[in-house]
Amino acid sequence: MAAEQGCLIKGLIVAGLGGGSGKSVVAVGLAAAFSGQGRQVVPFKKGPDYIDAGWLALAAGYPCYNLDPYLMSAEALSHSFHTHVYGRELVIVEGNRGLYDGVDAEGTFSTAELAKTLDLPVLLVVDCTKTTRTVAALVLGCQHFDPEVKIGGVILNRVGTARHEALVRQAVEQYTGLPVLGAIPRFKEDPFPQRHLGITPCHEHAGAEAAVQILAGQVRQYLDLAGIEKMMSACVGEQEIPPLALNGVEKPLRIGILKDAAFQFYYAENLAALLRCGAQLVEINALTARELPVLDGLYIGGGFPETSARALSANASFMASLKRAAEAGLPVYAECGGLIYLGASMVLADEVFPLVGLFPVRFGLRKRPQAHGYTVLKVEGENPYYPEGTEIKGHEFRYSGVEEWDGDSAQLALRMERGVGFMHGRDGLVLKNVLALYTHIHALGVISWAPALVARAQEYRARRR
Repeated sequence: MAAEQGCLIKGLIVAGLGGGSGKSVVAVGLAAAFSGQGRQVVPFKKGPDYIDAGWLALAAGYPCYNLDPYLMSAEALSHSFHTHVYGRELVIVEGNRGLYDGVDAEGTFSTAELAKTLDLPVLLVVDCTKTTRTVAALVLGCQHFDPEVKIGGVILNRVGTARHEALVRQAVEQYTGLPVLGAIPRFKEDPFPQRHLGITPCHEHAGAEAAVQILAGQVRQYLDLAGIEKMMSACVGEQEIPPLALNGVEKPLRIGILKDAAFQFYYAENLAALLRCGAQLVEINALTARELPVLDGLYIGGGFPETSARALSANASFMASLKRAAEAGLPVYAECGGLIYLGASMVLADEVFPLVGLFPVRFGLRKRPQAHGYTVLKVEGENPYYPEGTEIKGHEFRYSGVEEWDGDSAQLALRMERGVGFMHGRDGLVLKNVLALYTHIHALGVISWAPALVARAQEYRARRR
């Protein structure tokens, strides 16, 4: 039963010593196991990651919200957290990277800092591969590195044998005083299929539901759920009222969202921001829809268009209708995968796949990451959504790059103050009411984004009448 106003809401943060420690296995498994008991779980993902957030949402049966202290203000982060836990029962926040890893040596914007901000205890996941007593030293170091961080328990991951587990468990509990609340064996197969940016998105994995249930079963078998719930601390929920309320419109505007196996990177908050502005969201499958429906605006998020390049390219009628609409002034905002889709083509393994062709760019996929991290952009050119002089924070992560482009980089609307961007330290292709760029933004960090897109949509609708 959902928590009513005044009922206790409890939560924790699942953190690790680094990437690949197993925190996603634990966080997703906990969300699935608790929701399988009929508990009302709300998941959060620390940082800008879309993929883990997708798995957490699937496991909890409830939207996952991103908490990113770099991209959003402290006030926006606090508002998002406290309003989204309202009416729920259990809160599971998955950290990112190592517990104390931030953007600098002081650990600014780290999972540890988030734990202190939210006043939540940390469930620390430790990879025990080829280690025993040293695990206790690592946990002890995390305990004393910042005593304000409340580590409430430890999960041992990838233990080899019963003897291995017993040695590590005894050492951790003896030297740290912390309870070991579970030990997960080393399995031959990872329940999460991996790809170049980490876990494969659940939207692309045919066995996603089964994988989540496997994780739930492992958590029930190997973790002390009662002990984990006991270490959670109380959270305060606030009913949504909106210090962050955005301008509305009288009649809902139809904003299309490409949502399919190729395009699935959308923050729940971005879609909610459009709704608060008066938009009606229209989901569209770019792989199967024959043409673009009648819209007032279009938002194309990121994803992995390279995995669906053949199907996207084969749907020529849909791409032609999108191009016609954009050339006629349809407001379009495209990020990363959306940018690629609006290009002329993408080359994969020497095969060229024609795309929408709105911009004369040929993209390709590289073996190494071309950009991965936070970005800061300064708006220097005319575009439909951001006034000149605006500073925008976002992030980029991609293996794609520009193979051919005859344009002038000076015409790109945004200058990169941090990050890679499209080319030559700039980002943002512009055509009429279209802005396409590699950077992803979060609506709680760029408050002006949703109102601007809806405003352009309203103007476009008025011109069509």
